[in-house]
Amino acid sequence: TAVFGPWAKTEISIGAGMGFHSNDGRGAVTRLDPVSGDPADPVDPLVRSEGAEIGIRTLALPGLQSSLTFWVLDIDSELLFVGDAGSTEASRPSRRYGVEFANYWTVNPWVTLDADFSLSHARFRDEDPAGNHIPGSVRSVVAAGVSLRDPSAESGFFGSLRVRYFGPRPLEESNTQRSSDTLLMNAQAGWRFNRTWSLALDVFNLLDRSDSDVDYFYESAITPGAAREQRHFHPVEPISARVTLTARF
Repeated sequence: TAVFGPWAKTEISIGAGMGFHSNDGRGAVTRLDPVSGDPADPVDPLVRSEGAEIGIRTLALPGLQSSLTFWVLDIDSELLFVGDAGSTEASRPSRRYGVEFANYWTVNPWVTLDADFSLSHARFRDEDPAGNHIPGSVRSVVAAGVSLRDPSAESGFFGSLRVRYFGPRPLEESNTQRSSDTLLMNAQAGWRFNRTWSLALDVFNLLDRSDSDVDYFYESAITPGAAREQRHFHPVEPISARVTLTARF
């Protein structure tokens, strides 16, 4: 990685590298398919990846720190979740690229705003009649919020409001089956009594949305009869609250 600057409170960075991710250990030692009993080829225990990025970070505007990054990542084998087996399996080589825009703004000593935006493109690199979309790959992500607190005071009010958004995702290679988007809003309000004690109220899923934390599409039988391909999902928790009393020593 190389960093150039700063010029006018702005710097440019360029980086590239190579790394590895580990496959499921069971796939690396298996010799038989656990479902059919047929011979199976073991997968490589480590998979190579190569990536590069170029970015710019600036403090040119008072109180605002912003960064813009363009990146690309090649992976020799994607890890995909297999719902029927409840595990992951090594899949085809992929290429992902995208852009990330991050902002952190100190409005005044009491108020801080942050907003991160991400947009990415993910595809398998080889040809397959099934399609080249990577199941579960998220195209757009937004994370933003506002925080309130007096950093100079040992006691007093603090609070935050945060939003997290995940855009629709492909659930299988052809992109015929897609998930819905996911939007969650959480809030916190609290009071710090002194350096040691504080009391906080957290409210989760403030909008009480019935979105999904995660979605899958695979073959299963949820009723008596033949198995069929269908959606499976884990719903987000409904609106809920938590009270926390904290002591710091």
